[in-house]
Amino acid sequence: MVVRFSKLLMVAGLAAFALIVTFDNITDYGTNYQFVRHVLSMDTTFVGNALMYRSISQPALWSIAYILIIGAEGACGVLLTGGSVAMLRNLRASKVEFERAKRLAIAGITLAFLIWFLGFIVTGGEWFAMWQSATWNGQQSAFRFYMTALLVLVFVNQPDRDLPT
Repeated sequence: MVVRFSKLLMVAGLAAFALIVTFDNITDYGTNYQFVRHVLSMDTTFVGNALMYRSISQPALWSIAYILIIGAEGACGVLLTGGSVAMLRNLRASKVEFERAKRLAIAGITLAFLIWFLGFIVTGGEWFAMWQSATWNGQQSAFRFYMTALLVLVFVNQPDRDLPT
């Protein structure tokens, strides 16, 4: 029971994180909008950067990108919350039922990985050369987020035993 409860709490922790990030990005829209603007415009990358053809300088596209990020973070939080609730409801259930209850959690953790690895490391970090910016480089934060999600995914995905009767 302790292992199941631990899995539940870890998923709930990720849900809280994703929902707070979403809330913060909505209520303090301008702060992280600036981050998205600078990363996409590549205006703080190395001078003479040969990758500048990738830069996006249209404010409408910055807004669309930021809204998509916020939406994905919100969806991640909702999936993780749903997964937490399903796991809680099935905490004392059979192995099969508890395994089934983890589906939303696994989907939410996978989405977290896609947001912070594919979105921030691959797209922001490499495609838009965010790694070149001393000011607008979110790779270390994104690394902490997606590695935490991956570790929780590995733990949550471990098979569960039936509870003793």
